[in-house]
Amino acid sequence: MASYLQIENISKSYGPKVLFEKIGFNINEGDKIALIAPNGTGKTSLMRILAGKDKSDSGGKIMFLKDIRIAFLEQEYDFDPEKTLFDQIMSSSTEFTKGLEQENLWEYERRVVKFLTEFNLPDPDQKMKELSGGEIKRVALAQMLASEAEFFIMDEPTNHLDIDAIEYLEGYLSRSRCTLLMVTHDRYFLDRVCNIVMEMDRGAVYTYRGNYQNYLEKREERIANYNAETDKVRNILRRELEWIRSTPCARTGKARYRINAFYDLKDRASQVYTTSQVNMNELKGATRLGTKIINCKDLSFYYGEDCYLDKFTYNFQRYEKVGIVGRNGAGKSTFLNIITGNFTPEMVSEDPGNVREGQGLMTGIIERGESLKIGYYHQSGMSFNPEDTVLDIVNDTWLLNRFLFPHEMLNNKIEKLSGGEKRRLYLLTILMQQPNLLILDEPTNDLDIVTLNILEEYLKEFGGSLIIVSHDRHFLDKLVDHLFIFCGNGVVKDFVGSYSEYREYIKEYEAEQKSAARMQEKTEKERNSKEASKVANFSQKKKLTYKEQKELEQLEKDLEALAKEKADLEEKLGSGTLTFDQLQQASERIGQIMDLTDEKEFRLLELYELQ
Repeated sequence: MASYLQIENISKSYGPKVLFEKIGFNINEGDKIALIAPNGTGKTSLMRILAGKDKSDSGGKIMFLKDIRIAFLEQEYDFDPEKTLFDQIMSSSTEFTKGLEQENLWEYERRVVKFLTEFNLPDPDQKMKELSGGEIKRVALAQMLASEAEFFIMDEPTNHLDIDAIEYLEGYLSRSRCTLLMVTHDRYFLDRVCNIVMEMDRGAVYTYRGNYQNYLEKREERIANYNAETDKVRNILRRELEWIRSTPCARTGKARYRINAFYDLKDRASQVYTTSQVNMNELKGATRLGTKIINCKDLSFYYGEDCYLDKFTYNFQRYEKVGIVGRNGAGKSTFLNIITGNFTPEMVSEDPGNVREGQGLMTGIIERGESLKIGYYHQSGMSFNPEDTVLDIVNDTWLLNRFLFPHEMLNNKIEKLSGGEKRRLYLLTILMQQPNLLILDEPTNDLDIVTLNILEEYLKEFGGSLIIVSHDRHFLDKLVDHLFIFCGNGVVKDFVGSYSEYREYIKEYEAEQKSAARMQEKTEKERNSKEASKVANFSQKKKLTYKEQKELEQLEKDLEALAKEKADLEEKLGSGTLTFDQLQQASERIGQIMDLTDEKEFRLLELYELQ
């Protein structure tokens, strides 16, 4: 298998902080690699170096196989707000479109429109400034996939995506023959797409073939072996220490070599492997929660002609854990702002006759408990002053240390923190308030997997109520008792169970609907066929020649065969198992079948009408 990428001796530091030093690894054709490391250890920096957006401090070697196309998906997409979706993608794709002949350029444009449609962005003429964060992310993904690059480098591709978009991307990448290196915190996505897990740990890179669970097991084995080797070194060190203390000061050359070896042993013996991780056990529990949480009755919300909530009625209960899912723009964050009272009178009117431009209209009743203390973790994060230090935000060194902010980081300015470190600090400020209703809007974005696992365990034991908006399926499955499904147009459905159970229910429901549609189509065809036979028989008896009679019989058989082939192809298209080439071939064949059907039905009618 061809090597796509060879890396040797690359390093990166920011000030005194060393992210990684003289690391190296190979990526082969067909590898689909998930890069895992704690926040602040240089994952994004490494991706940018490999993509040519940054440079290694130590020089080193980054060698790509010749004549392969590379596409890089950054966490933040640089765009012109005044451009349309289509123009933005085309202007950002010059490295892939330069020098293309007109026919190939048209094909590229067709792929752009196709992927925009697949990501539920059917209007390519819409302005970029009109899009939400999740929609902007989908534009970036459409641009990347349309390139048909052989090598994808992706930094947190599932951030800000709704679950439908995540599952589409998951299916596409798992079927694609592309080579992939990505940073992701989505464990389901990782398992279903990647065949290799690469870990950055203490300046070194470790590679594990297999899924995420295999990585966890092999990593524990590696750490156990390392610590066992440390114990052996310590036993040797004890003997050498006795020799050092009992031997006279005068040394031979051999003795001097032994002394040097002793100090090497001493250094190695001190290197016990311990994993730094967030300690949430020291946080104080939730404030006592009363019987009333939040009661909603006939709650509706309109913005212009769009309905985001339609007569929603629900009483939140003590200690319940509810998940909220739905497509981007369905109103999930709006709902949280409504029930928490975060909308101001300037943003929302409760008087239908006094709605100004830029306002929403809210009707219905919201009652909140007197003892309610809300901790609201916003998707947008906390508005930090970049000049503030970590200690300015949280003036508790002991607690900061347990949230992986060591003493040397306390005076770091916020602007120097990684995205994940900012999120972790923000989470700490929320939990310190001891809320009894914890609302988390996309809490998994930018957090590393280790922190997510610890957060999950903390939330399982959380002594209050919990509302989570998330597109992380693993996170939802671990925590919630039931789901609010935001279906659009103000419709909210309550599903009791985990997200995986909900998806299984949806698949079964859709399969039943397809089966019922096929049965109805079959019945309709049989009825039409019988009626056609009656007409044909009548025509045959009266006017048709022997040759025309045979032609009519053959036409009926041909039409039945074409209908069956079309139904089979449509079922395959909806299965999600076809490759891009197979999808294209199937679509083209359906078009041919429809043309043939029209032609044969026209001739059939001609024969029926013959007198």
